[in-house]
Amino acid sequence: MRAFIYVGGAIFPEHITEKPADGDLCIAADGGYQNAKKLGHPVHVAVGDFDSFPKERVDDGIEKIELPAEKDLTDSQVCIETAIARGADEIILIGGLSGRLDHTLANLCILEDLYARRVMGYITDGANRARFIRNSGVIIMRSNFKYLSLIAADDTCKGVSIQGCKYELKKQPVHRRLQFAVSNEITGNCAMVTVKKGGLYVIESREG
Repeated sequence: MRAFIYVGGAIFPEHITEKPADGDLCIAADGGYQNAKKLGHPVHVAVGDFDSFPKERVDDGIEKIELPAEKDLTDSQVCIETAIARGADEIILIGGLSGRLDHTLANLCILEDLYARRVMGYITDGANRARFIRNSGVIIMRSNFKYLSLIAADDTCKGVSIQGCKYELKKQPVHRRLQFAVSNEITGNCAMVTVKKGGLYVIESREG
């Protein structure tokens, strides 16, 4: 099952092409409820301490999971756990890439957790789209995102290769302390990114 999780932060609705289909589970994390509404997407479950969006404004008929203000997991992480507990094996997060830097980094780390649990996932706000891979590869189709960047999550990622881009790599190391695999551009129909050993964030970005 696929799940959509809407989190807070600015989004660019005109550039978000992802849309839930019948049978998908849609969960809103607190203020992410407003992002779901902006996109015209349904919400089946609203989760959070509702500090940024009053629960009274959540439409009737939507399941509400109210959390305490002081807790160990973020609202987004609770949404992830809820989705997986209900059978999700693919998760798309929408929002969560702007505003507070700590929240943004925590949301990116969710992708690493999903990968370790063998759950497909990525995050997008319309201006950026990010996914995580480890010791594997991914094909990125050419789209309206102009740039393709790789960010090392480990001290050294070994055997990194990039094909189908303006700047190609062949089995080269990429280091966390010196990130150079940024602002690449897909030149063909798609790009192939592989890493023999290590974790990489694969990020697509629009101009500006």
